[in-house]
Amino acid sequence: MMRDRARNGVTALMRETAPGGTILLPDGTTVWKRAADLEPGMRLLVAAGERFAADGVVEDGRSMIDRSLVTGETMPEPIAPGEPAIAGTLNLANPLTLRITAAGDRTSIAEIIRMMEAAGQSRSFYVRLADRAAHFYAPVVHMLALCSFAGWMLGGAGWHQSLLVAVAVLIITCPCALGLAVPVSQVVAAGALMRRGILIKDGSALERLAEADEVCFDKTGTVTIGRLVPDGALALSAGEKSLALALARASLHPLSRALAAALDSEKVEPAMLADLREHPGLGIDGVADGVRVALGRPGWLGLDRVDVEGPAVAFRMGEGTAALLRFSDRIRPDAAQVFQRLRQMGLETILLSGDRREAVAPVARSVGATALVELSPIGKVEAIQRIQRGGHRVLMVGDGLNDGPALAAGHVSMAPASATDVGQSAADAVFLGDRLAPVAIAVAAARRTRAVVRQNFALAIGYNALAVPLAIAGLVTPMLAAIAMSSSSLLVLANSLRLRNCAR
Repeated sequence: MMRDRARNGVTALMRETAPGGTILLPDGTTVWKRAADLEPGMRLLVAAGERFAADGVVEDGRSMIDRSLVTGETMPEPIAPGEPAIAGTLNLANPLTLRITAAGDRTSIAEIIRMMEAAGQSRSFYVRLADRAAHFYAPVVHMLALCSFAGWMLGGAGWHQSLLVAVAVLIITCPCALGLAVPVSQVVAAGALMRRGILIKDGSALERLAEADEVCFDKTGTVTIGRLVPDGALALSAGEKSLALALARASLHPLSRALAAALDSEKVEPAMLADLREHPGLGIDGVADGVRVALGRPGWLGLDRVDVEGPAVAFRMGEGTAALLRFSDRIRPDAAQVFQRLRQMGLETILLSGDRREAVAPVARSVGATALVELSPIGKVEAIQRIQRGGHRVLMVGDGLNDGPALAAGHVSMAPASATDVGQSAADAVFLGDRLAPVAIAVAAARRTRAVVRQNFALAIGYNALAVPLAIAGLVTPMLAAIAMSSSSLLVLANSLRLRNCAR
């Protein structure tokens, strides 16, 4: 019952996902298919007010979508061609055409459900400890009952009274409280964290989170959001924006995609271009009304002498002077507060980044953390190992492909939902949304869970230490023994249910 209660949020997710969707066939006709029959590569038509039945990338149309079912963020977000969509999110405004990338049990929703099931069924250290104790419980209890019967018989009591004492000993020492002490706590805590957008893969992750005393963060995509946005207003006229959008949409470069997203948010209409050509490593150009326009590296478009710091792209029309468009990766809005809260909880914080010192220093200053820069993936692993050899237990928080080894090297690890598949697979927990608060919330909840588990063990052991001698002494009838045994289990359950609010 506790496991089902903890999974209520996931059950709601499953109920609200779309049962299927309309597929656009190559001949232009449409057919409705169940979600289980959808396959990658199909084109999915999503009407306004309809939920996405699969993960994919928008091919045609612009709209506003509600991602709250998956991310917890309640504000509608714009979506445009080339941007990803997640199964279960709601299309609010206009029809969209989606190219499916994952369907059925491979969607993000399905992965959330699998992680929650794993969290509820895992066997952590405390669970194994309780199981081992319960394994020896039966022979020990029967031996105690037999010795009690023999002792009372030798003491002159009749067989009836001796048997009642033995039965009371058997009943009062039932190991239910000990067996429930850990799994109920873990299931309730995992459910509370899931409702806050934190998905724990197994119960042992909660234990290891509680043990962490140092947190190492990757910078890009973890402390920062990992999405480039214009650094101020774009220095382009309305006509130039239309041309720049057409060029940006034709490129898969991260800066081009960032520029396209920024211009789409301004509701810019792309111009018609001819003779589009990609120049690998340099940029892209095309022709509009007989004039060649280009988007690419500042040096390629004649801005060699410009001191460019941070990500930037240049746009040029004909032989004119190129306009420099600067971008920056925004720090997560609550990063500074989260770093401060972690320090107040007694955890040291450090940034591990592969970026240059100039790019990392402003971020480190804003969150008040020390930083190690220009680290390779192996360098991050070595840094974590050095910290752990010093007697610390590291919580590693990262998102990228290059963070996979570091996430595996940490005592415990977390990754944002925007992380690569490698990052999510290597992490012990995944958190949703654009905020960093789940890291501090998870550590605090894990510590509360550890405290409750220890309290449950103390209650179970203390109960037996008090009740068994009373039963052996003949001071407890079988009826009282049954009441006491049930009460001890209920006490452990009630104590565990206090964790329903552990993720606040």
